[in-house]
Amino acid sequence: MSQRSVLILCDLFPPAFGPRMGYLCKYLGQNGWRPVVVTEYVDDGDLFSFLAGDTEVTRIRYYRRKGLAGKIEWGWTFLRNILFGYKDRRMYRQALETARQRRFDLILCSAFRTFPLPAARRLAAATRLPLLVDLRDIIEQYTGNEFIRRSLPKIFGLDRLIAAAFRARNLRIRNAILREAASITTVSPWHVSVLKKYNANTHLIYNGYDPDVFYPSSGKMKSDTFYITYTGRLLSTAMRDPDLLFRAVEKLLEEGVISPGLFQVRWFTDGKSKEILVSAAIPYARLNACMSYYDYVPATEIPRILNESEILLLLTNKSGADGPKGVMTTKFFESLAVGKPILCVRGDEGCLEEIIHRTRSGLSAHSVDEVCEFIKTHYLRWKKGLPYEDLSDKDQIKQFSRETQARHFILLFEQLAPHP
Repeated sequence: MSQRSVLILCDLFPPAFGPRMGYLCKYLGQNGWRPVVVTEYVDDGDLFSFLAGDTEVTRIRYYRRKGLAGKIEWGWTFLRNILFGYKDRRMYRQALETARQRRFDLILCSAFRTFPLPAARRLAAATRLPLLVDLRDIIEQYTGNEFIRRSLPKIFGLDRLIAAAFRARNLRIRNAILREAASITTVSPWHVSVLKKYNANTHLIYNGYDPDVFYPSSGKMKSDTFYITYTGRLLSTAMRDPDLLFRAVEKLLEEGVISPGLFQVRWFTDGKSKEILVSAAIPYARLNACMSYYDYVPATEIPRILNESEILLLLTNKSGADGPKGVMTTKFFESLAVGKPILCVRGDEGCLEEIIHRTRSGLSAHSVDEVCEFIKTHYLRWKKGLPYEDLSDKDQIKQFSRETQARHFILLFEQLAPHP
């Protein structure tokens, strides 16, 4: 039987920060499907270069300039995109050219906001292929305007007007396309509940971890310092609030339970996130001595960093009307895989907390005392040289592997595009 093919349109793909589609392509190739990708060129370093692999990728470059000229270019492109759908038009033309060169069985579009959904809808109509839409994040999950990556002008409330108009436009376009799609996939039960309003054929496929990359270290990884480690971005403290951790660590310092010489909270993040963290920590003067900041590291370095840590940190906030909704980041599943205790602050009391409980992988904290007791327990065991006793449910954790994720996608592919 000949190999089947899927044409993937996405806003991000490795080496940029696009792990969901990057890992999917890796495992599609091992299971009889050939992925071909059309995406935007994003200068995001080489964090995920190892996932580019042998996948055939065409990258469309919308931005070429830096500095002031780059800001002007971004603004001009943003305006053309709002008025004429410029980015989607270019992606459609490129994808149609790719589709004419060989036979595909279906189209998969993976998006964050709306782009490149209009291009995918138009391509599906032109090729008469079924369209599967994968939404990794949706506008409704954010507490404010975090879905807009660039800062907006704040003169006369212009930022609020632009954000409101941008939100309404994106939701209107997105929802119309969702109604026409053959099927939808998304990343949490909360996301499913929202998107089913527009398309009943909506399926849950969690993010996950690659079992080839993330697993408990078999060697001795104990370091001379007790590390609590966070890897990732902070868009705002409304979305990810470290305050409960800061209050707990300061309390433990005051009580003499921990000492900066042996205890460090490590942050592997970007410059803007560091600014948010430093600002949030200002009321806690004692924290400076036990906070360490590092730049992002390549994704291949993350397993080592997680394995040499004693506690793995997740930041979120209580889910609800004013809080984040349904956010389950890739780093959570990667933390699950290495078998170290997870500390989630503040517990979302939602999807994420439910899986932490189900996998017995750590603490989804609601109070300072809970955080203090959790850290103290693991810190005192570490000081005594006692290894961490991993009691997590490995069978539950296996369900979140990228390999399992790919099989779920393939089942949908075969339902939407049966063998001729």
